Amino acid sequence: MDSDTGTLSPATAPATRPATTTPFHGREDCWSEDATATLIEAWGDRYLELNRGNLRQKHWQEVADAVNARHCRSARTRRTDVQCKNRIDTLKKKYKIEKARVSDSDGVYTSPWPFFTRLDALIGDNFPAAKKSSPPVAGVHRNATPPIWALYSPVPVGPRSATLKRPAPTLPPVPLDDSSSRRNFSAFAAAAIAAAEDEETERSSIGSRRRDREREDGCRELAQAIEKFAEIYERVEGAKQKQMVELEKQRMQFAKDLEFPRMQLFMETQVQLQKIKRAKRSSGTGNSSI
Repeated sequence: MDSDTGTLSPATAPATRPATTTPFHGREDCWSEDATATLIEAWGDRYLELNRGNLRQKHWQEVADAVNARHCRSARTRRTDVQCKNRIDTLKKKYKIEKARVSDSDGVYTSPWPFFTRLDALIGDNFPAAKKSSPPVAGVHRNATPPIWALYSPVPVGPRSATLKRPAPTLPPVPLDDSSSRRNFSAFAAAAIAAAEDEETERSSIGSRRRDREREDGCRELAQAIEKFAEIYERVEGAKQKQMVELEKQRMQFAKDLEFPRMQLFMETQVQLQKIKRAKRSSGTGNSSI
């Protein structure tokens, strides 16, 4: 069994099930090694710029932009700031497991995980190695007191040494199956990683549903605002049309009222001109007759 992914190695896998190199094939949130390396570099740079402090939302967005700039091939592979943060949390959990294995082996075990060295340089101080307590020296017992039965025994008991104690019989060490313990530990590590991946997927799905709900609410509010604007615009245009009709009626009435005096003045002017012409004509006829 592989200690990193928890899958069966080709030597121990059944004949009917070939070994797979991608145990989470088909998942939309799976990360390749190149994308994970880019994520660690982008996050590590900002982590060090903030003196190993927590990143804010704008920093996570910058990390997501850096990952997408190098590894985004389609909308399906585009990473969000929430997915990048969840992936870093999963890597921290994986690093903690590897760190514990290295510490427990007293330097014998070397982690084959490709991201262990980089994460150890970034967050190694946050996970110090556990100090092992030194075993007590056999046969030495400080502040030794006689047992209670010795106080009431009828047989005199000599004083015992206050510093030395009869050593307890030692049992032969039980041989441990190294391969069995390694398989158990690998299964535990694989289960922990799978649980972390499921938690990351669940948080990503919750964030996606929240964003979809917010987007739907925003579209609904925008549609309601457009509908109200259309109603207000329709009322304004109706009022404008009514006002134009009234103005046209007033203009026509004013023109009618103005046309009648003009025609009357024109007719009176024509009558006066005809009278003048007749007077001149009658005066000319009288002069010619004389």
